[in-house]
Parts: sequence; structure tokens; C-alpha cells
Amino acid sequence: MSVSFSFAGESLQPLACGALWWPDQATLFVADLHFEKASHFAAKGWLLPPHATADTITTLIAAVESTGAQRLVCLGDSFHDEAGPDRLSDETRRALMTMTRSLDWWWITGNHDEDAAAVLGGRVMAEGSIGPLVLRHEADPADPTPELSGHYHPKLVIRHRGRHIARRCFAHGPTKLILPAYGAFTGGLDIADPALQAALAGPATALVVEGERLLRFPVG
Repeated sequence: MSVSFSFAGESLQPLACGALWWPDQATLFVADLHFEKASHFAAKGWLLPPHATADTITTLIAAVESTGAQRLVCLGDSFHDEAGPDRLSDETRRALMTMTRSLDWWWITGNHDEDAAAVLGGRVMAEGSIGPLVLRHEADPADPTPELSGHYHPKLVIRHRGRHIARRCFAHGPTKLILPAYGAFTGGLDIADPALQAALAGPATALVVEGERLLRFPVG
């Protein structure tokens, strides 16, 4: 289990898989699952690894089991497009519906999927809140309320002698915490990118899980 850090007075644990665990609320957060991205692009003739959805669900089940989560919140873009639920295999559909029945499952709507996931069970909402935290898909820089979100797929890019290393990260601002994309093959945006910096609305730190350690990299 990763070490904890404080956000909005709460103790949170970023996990190596890209999820965020809030022990006091027995809640697991994930962002940007992008289920059925591969089948979306396959229809256009672009081939991606076909098992990405199944792999993501397997990792998600493991995170739920290891934490003992009772609530799971998906922070938007859970599917790559609105028709994504229709393309699920029978096996992955059953696995997802088993999870939505056994957990207090929240689907925050995103810009890709809107309310498409409603057919799978769970609760669908544009925004939510738990304790002091507002839950959104995309950060609102004008709102000073402590907030969890996704959308940007943040990653830390370190450049050295013509080479670069990219690692997904949690983007931590004064009142914003933007989760990395949880889905397989989702790509990412450099935390130093101006769009992500604007979303964080202040000085930023990249949080990277490395084994049992949480590494912090000030940005800018």
C-alpha cells in the first residue's frame, strides 16, 4: 500500500495502479477508464491491443479487493464513447455489473461518455461530493473548493541528455488533485503543459508512486 498524504485535511493514499484510496470513507477513486477504446478505433481500421478493457477491469478488481473498498467513484470518461457499453463482451459486462451491484458505485459523467454507463448499474451524476471534496470529471479553476477530477491524464516527463522518461502521476495543486488515467493505453499530458497548469490553479506538484514510496516533484 502506498504512503498517505494530506489533501483538504484528509488522509489519502495514491496507489501504483493509478487509483486513489480514501480509507476513512472506504472509497476508491479512478479516472478515465476509457473502456472499449480499442473497439472504437478498430471500427476505424486502427488496431489497438484488443484486451485493454478486460485488463483494466482485472486491475480494478484487484484494487477493490486489496483495499476493501465499499464505494467506488469513476471520475468520468469511463467509456471511450457513448456506444461503448454496447460493445462490451459478455464476460466483461458480467464482471462490471457484479461490481456495480456489490459496491456503492458512482459514475461521474465525462466529455466522452456522458450517461452511457447507466445501463450497467450504479449511480450516474454530473458532479458529486464526499466530505469536503467535490468530485468532477474536469477541474474548475474558478472554484476554490477542494476537488478531485480526471480528464487530463497527467504524467511527469523528465528530460535528460536528449532522452525522456514519462510516468503517470497525480497532479496536486493548492485545492486540486487530478488523477492519472486508469485505463490501459490511454496516453497522457505532461503536467508542465500550460493547459494542465491552468487547471491546477496554482503551484503544482507531481506525485509518483514508486514501490512503497511517494515521490514528489515540484513543477514550474
